[in-house]
Amino acid sequence: MMLRRLLGALLATAAVLAPLSAGAATPAKPVAAVKAQAQALAVGAQVADWQLSHLDNFDYIPASQFRRDTEAPRDWIQAAFYIGLAAFTDAAKQPKYAEAILAHGQAEGWGFDARPRHADADATGAVWVWAAARTHDPAKLVPIRARFDAVLAAPSTVSLAFETPPGAPSCQTRWCWSDALFMAPPAWIALSKQTGDPRYLAQADREYWATSDYLYDPTDHLYFRDSRFITKRSEAGQKIFWGRGNGWVFAGLARILGDLPKDHPSRPRYEAQFKQMAAKIVTLQGERGYWPVSLLEPQATPETSGTGFFVYGLAWGVNHGLLPAARYRPAVDRGWAALTAAVESDGRLGWVQRVGAAPDQVGPDDTQLYGVGAFLLAASEVSRLPPARPSRARRPG
Repeated sequence: MMLRRLLGALLATAAVLAPLSAGAATPAKPVAAVKAQAQALAVGAQVADWQLSHLDNFDYIPASQFRRDTEAPRDWIQAAFYIGLAAFTDAAKQPKYAEAILAHGQAEGWGFDARPRHADADATGAVWVWAAARTHDPAKLVPIRARFDAVLAAPSTVSLAFETPPGAPSCQTRWCWSDALFMAPPAWIALSKQTGDPRYLAQADREYWATSDYLYDPTDHLYFRDSRFITKRSEAGQKIFWGRGNGWVFAGLARILGDLPKDHPSRPRYEAQFKQMAAKIVTLQGERGYWPVSLLEPQATPETSGTGFFVYGLAWGVNHGLLPAARYRPAVDRGWAALTAAVESDGRLGWVQRVGAAPDQVGPDDTQLYGVGAFLLAASEVSRLPPARPSRARRPG
């Protein structure tokens, strides 16, 4: 399997190198850097191509495992894939991926599903903003501006407690679960950057920190998935910090910081939390390079969705000077090697924990679009890493 995977990556490298070599005026990169970049983009292209070729039939998703949600073109599952694909398009510079995103947005009229205040439905908005910026077409922003303007006109003030009394308003009209911090605030902040309207950024900033103050554990520097887990403990007596739940937040932080103005008053606070989480995350990586589904407990199997988000965030931090490479690059390299080992010869990504809200078991045939999105985010940033410095051999004696 590993040989077939390597051969597939090598064959795909030629296609990836074509756009890279098109700019003759670009200064030459070290050979090692070009090879590493080509490998990341080649494997990413293989995974992206498999997923794009399987968007018309989701029979590989068990009907009992949210297949109908997977089929929904405006919901978070597909949105997470297209978010990753957009980042990969920027890194790989392959026109076919941009065309796929634009065709998807055109088919959906740049619109949203029937939930006007749900973060899962907000997620696709980041893809629409990306498309508007790429095509210089503000008309693509009409639906998202109308959607977010309605929230600004009457912001929700419900409790962030996930378990509300019967009949009480759902807390999901706000960002009361960790996943929401990937889904919504990056879209709000990207829209603010694209339109120059500071109201979207102000709302996102205010709500992000309301959620953080509620769900972020200041001792362990990790997020509880939602209020139900704050006092809950595992059978071993450990706090329960869901791997993918924290991956959502950590990747969301990287996306937020990518669009947040350098002089924004809250930027130091975002950067501080990003660094705190990174310092904790690297201590929890398993021996095989994957992160466990429950971060404070050992995990016997791979899991690629949380691992993909962690590799993306750590690599983004190294590439943007927030995380020192000497400390964090080894975790990135081990995580990326683990992710690529989970790719089958045809490009199918395995070992993706199924849709859920807590740590759960995962198998080799489990795959999902958000796992592919996480993989493509990781591939995008890994492709930008500088060559790793060779370790110095210790002298005997």
